[in-house]
Amino acid sequence: MKRTLSITLLCCMAIALVVSESSAESVRTWKIGHVRPAGSAIDKDVATFIKNVRENTGGSLDFEVFSGNKLGDYSIVQERVSFGEVEMFVGPFGTAADRRLALAFIPFLVTTWEQAQRLYSPSSPLLEHMRKFLESQNIKILGGWPVYFGGIALTERPVSPEDPDIRKNIIIRVPPIRSFELTARQLGYTPYPITWMYAKSGLRTGMVGGLIGGGAEGYKGLSNLVRYYLPVKDHFEYWFIYVNLELFNSLSQREQEAIGQAAAEMEMRRYLDAEDQERESIAELRKRGVEVVEMNEATIKRMREKVKQNVWPVLREDIGPAFDEVVQFVEKG
Repeated sequence: MKRTLSITLLCCMAIALVVSESSAESVRTWKIGHVRPAGSAIDKDVATFIKNVRENTGGSLDFEVFSGNKLGDYSIVQERVSFGEVEMFVGPFGTAADRRLALAFIPFLVTTWEQAQRLYSPSSPLLEHMRKFLESQNIKILGGWPVYFGGIALTERPVSPEDPDIRKNIIIRVPPIRSFELTARQLGYTPYPITWMYAKSGLRTGMVGGLIGGGAEGYKGLSNLVRYYLPVKDHFEYWFIYVNLELFNSLSQREQEAIGQAAAEMEMRRYLDAEDQERESIAELRKRGVEVVEMNEATIKRMREKVKQNVWPVLREDIGPAFDEVVQFVEKG
């Protein structure tokens, strides 16, 4: 009897050990990255996203966070996600592999937060086309994180900053994306394409006298180098939450739903805070000694009309029919 009991106990312990090891092996840890430092607004929201996914998957899926471009510039990470080297990322898309991705940041397309939220909603033609474009790169868009309206940061005050027809004789950093380069020229600046990772060194060495492609929140980290900020609203910055498509498809239905729900909740929460945080970032620039050169609606409209006339036709050729569909969607709104 004792021997039988001992054997039974040993069998139970063995089974428990196997189950325990199996459970441990079933927990997958994915890399997820973003472009801001630890402790930033996006970093905190990513932490909440991870917490929600853990809870709703029973802990079968976990994440290791790589903040502050630790995985590389966003255009490099885009390629790494495509190959499955990195599972998830929150950030913008580059256009090196597909020029049509410039659809995500057509210059001067929207100028209010209400317009932006409608344009970047899951059912809008912009998101529908972006999802289709990214499928060929093995990338699935889960949602997004609205950031801010873009502006120009400068080390010196330009001549007639409100007049796009006057040459400023200032070289400014632009993202290596054609729409930003063309827009900078139309606003009177000389563009110099370099990634965000090298923007700070460009300012320090005097290679560039300013930047376009960011906004007040991003420029706070450069406030010891720039002296002026022009909130021209040249584009709306929307960071996509995206994942390797094959890996996503390999998940269980429960895991897919958990990730999708957490991404949607993350985006909804961000819209509640984003506009206020944009104002706070501009106020913080002022506190740090950066002069904010105010731009009235007439000034922004003048810039928009020039860019619309001279830049939009080029983007229409790059993007194709999706361009007009998105523009018409905005104008009808």
